Amino acid sequence: MDKASLVVLISGSGSNLQAIIDAVKNKQLNAEISAVISNQATAKGLDRAAGENITTHVIDHRQYPSRELFDTALMQTIDPLEPDLVILAGFMRILGDNFIAHYQHQLLNIHPSLLPKYKGLNTHRKALENSDKVHGASVHYVSNELDSGPVVIQAEVPVLATDTEDSLARRVLAEEHKIYPLAIKLHIEGRITFDNEHLQLDNQVLTKPLLWKNNQLI
Repeated sequence: MDKASLVVLISGSGSNLQAIIDAVKNKQLNAEISAVISNQATAKGLDRAAGENITTHVIDHRQYPSRELFDTALMQTIDPLEPDLVILAGFMRILGDNFIAHYQHQLLNIHPSLLPKYKGLNTHRKALENSDKVHGASVHYVSNELDSGPVVIQAEVPVLATDTEDSLARRVLAEEHKIYPLAIKLHIEGRITFDNEHLQLDNQVLTKPLLWKNNQLI
């Protein structure tokens, strides 16, 4: 089986990128990262990629007068690579409808909440403010509505009485590093497919997201 081609979009430190790099190196993923693209020239994730001899690109959104032009520049960089999957790993730009349609069913994102709870920013603060007992992360396919596409896998993290935003964020991030490579693996192995907008796992409709809990998939 040929290796799948992955393109990863980042804006910051690239810790989820590192988890994907590690999964490729340890043969968890039969894939290669064809390029890492950042909208921020100072993103530390670019250094992670360069250290692994992965091609990097910087496409600074501030150089484009509209979201559409920025999205077009992204597509012009991504398309020649013919990726099997475009992965958003801490990419802090909202993508336009044309971009999302162009990579329909090939665009994955990870979000630090148990979607549909807490779309957008400040998810850990919201979980604490609402006295949630359980928080977590979700890997989902990208749709036109923010943080609303079909969810593949979620990881649950207990909220402790002593938690701060930072401590909760650290524990959620550790689970993100586990479930993102798992979701990518399901996609590139062809186990996740679509029936219209409904996810299927092994040709069976996935009625609810897979759950990663206590270091195992349920």
